[in-house]
Amino acid sequence: MRTELGLAGAVVLVTGGVRGVGRGISRVFLAHGATVVTCARNAPDAPVAGGGGEAHFLACDVRVPEQVAALVERVVAEHGRLDVVVNNAGGAPYAPAAQNSPRLHDKVVQLNLLAPLLVAQHANAVMQRQDRGGSIVMVSSVSATRPSPGTAAYGAAKAGLDNLTATLAVEWAPKVRVNTLDVGMVRTEQAHLHYGSDAAVEAVGKTVPLGRLAEPEEVGACAAFLASGLASYVSGARLLVHGGGEMPAFHTATDVNHQEGP
Repeated sequence: MRTELGLAGAVVLVTGGVRGVGRGISRVFLAHGATVVTCARNAPDAPVAGGGGEAHFLACDVRVPEQVAALVERVVAEHGRLDVVVNNAGGAPYAPAAQNSPRLHDKVVQLNLLAPLLVAQHANAVMQRQDRGGSIVMVSSVSATRPSPGTAAYGAAKAGLDNLTATLAVEWAPKVRVNTLDVGMVRTEQAHLHYGSDAAVEAVGKTVPLGRLAEPEEVGACAAFLASGLASYVSGARLLVHGGGEMPAFHTATDVNHQEGP
């Protein structure tokens, strides 16, 4: 029975791995001794470091097929293999659905659903040829399973990503495991864009049963688990990383069944 993640020396690609949640994911894999390659459209202001090492950066727009093909080819050429992919790149601006243009919806779906599929396809082609196969972790969102006001196309794309994960886990087994993280609210350097002032961020955190927003490295720890040998029999799974979820709206409105106590 394994008791360690066993990621030392593993070659890991983290898309969007230079800031926010992606940076936290990259740092966790570095701390476990992995060789980490990050990609984004633009280079980070500072290197991504952790565990005494630094991530390698390659510029790539994961929405462009030619760039993704070149990215995966270069990773394999420089490091000999590709053991883990964390499809983290994603996001969407706040915009009510009635006001959005078809162009915006296309871009959001492309980044949050079609790009992860594209990266996964190229990674799978490599992993199927490797004796030990590989692991792909999709970073999805709680928006996949609840209303997503202000980011409708994003929520729909993440729902598609969850379904895609389950399908690829069947198609690409047994060599490649595919799992997803449905992530809730995370405290990043851009948290104020989503939640407002520091006071608002603290107030939002108190709506979570665990009493706070997640840290990026906590998401990274979950990604590392799913990628590791400890999860060797886990595929097609959806791991909720949301601190217990969201308090039902009626709970704050009702004036019955509230108990005093610690």
